[in-house]
Amino acid sequence: MRRSLWRVVLGALGVLAAGYAAIAIMVWLHALDLLGHPPQRPADAALVLGNRAYWEGQPNPCLTGRVDAGIALAREGLVRELVMSGGVDKEDGRIEAEVMQAHARLSGYAGPLLLEPVSASTRENLSMSRSLLQAAGMKRVIIVSEPYHLWRAERLAHASGFDRLFDVQYAAAPTSCWRRWGMLFKGALREPLAIVNNGMNGYLH
Repeated sequence: MRRSLWRVVLGALGVLAAGYAAIAIMVWLHALDLLGHPPQRPADAALVLGNRAYWEGQPNPCLTGRVDAGIALAREGLVRELVMSGGVDKEDGRIEAEVMQAHARLSGYAGPLLLEPVSASTRENLSMSRSLLQAAGMKRVIIVSEPYHLWRAERLAHASGFDRLFDVQYAAAPTSCWRRWGMLFKGALREPLAIVNNGMNGYLH
């Protein structure tokens, strides 16, 4: 009896592990594809999605790297404005959008910049930025985030109708977190969990 129960448990764990690995591989391959195919069409704005504001007493390189990617789009002439989306960081109480704005200005970006300082998730990044973008008359948007994050962002944009309100492209930010193995694995391990959670709550379809 016990041996049969253990077989069932191990079999279930094996199925879960295989499913988890399949999601991680799918996210990884999509990330590599986006890195190899950056946006080509001009847009009104780059919508930079938030992340943890600070890491070890400094602005989080996973976040500032996303901002740097948005600035690069502006300098290339692909966008005319940056929109920073991110609310209060649970770890230290800072507002992500404000940390992003400060980094952009310190980096020499002097162009127009809008803040969405309330959202607490990727889904809220999109929903709470929507009215801001519409009020500014924007119709074409490039969503900027780290490579592994964009598979889920795309599905959330589609499920919420965001990509039907705007002409949307996606820009994968090759941040130092993406390039460093430790943070890369952290993202790869966490992101499948976020995908499963969003799917179970009906946010992805």
